Amino acid sequence: MLDNHARLVGIIAAADGVVGRKKLQKIIYIMKKLGFPFEEKYTFYFYGPYSEELSLRIEELTNLNFVSEVKEEKSNYYQYRYQVTEQGKAFLQHAPADFSTISEPLQEIKQKSSRFLELVATMLYFDQLSEDEIEQKVEEVKKKSNYTKQDMQEARAFIKYIKQTMVH
Repeated sequence: MLDNHARLVGIIAAADGVVGRKKLQKIIYIMKKLGFPFEEKYTFYFYGPYSEELSLRIEELTNLNFVSEVKEEKSNYYQYRYQVTEQGKAFLQHAPADFSTISEPLQEIKQKSSRFLELVATMLYFDQLSEDEIEQKVEEVKKKSNYTKQDMQEARAFIKYIKQTMVH
């Protein structure tokens, strides 16, 4: 019943915490596209793929005190830091999934900027298209982000690399 919750807590724990709501959304979406069994539905939104279900599930996890959400003030905005609590760690003791095999690739995803992960997630969202069509689509839907051809090449190389390293 709480398998989806356990997977989210497990990802946050394996990542050793995540800073930023957008980054958390993109990490989970990328993991889902790489075959990790997340069931949240995504739609395309301002910052690429977004899941209202994921936002609600994270809220549930904070209400259950499995994950802490700390609002941090930056120079001109707020960001949120997500960490697994002691109750969350205890909850994971009863979860059937093993997250140790994804810890290293997950750390590599986490190290990327939210802007880069937004590009990666957007490219994965349109992965049924050809490479040229994906680039055209990114240029169309992310016009204000000003992604360059080099950005897209880096994202494509990162997707290929992370697909090869992801074991689950």
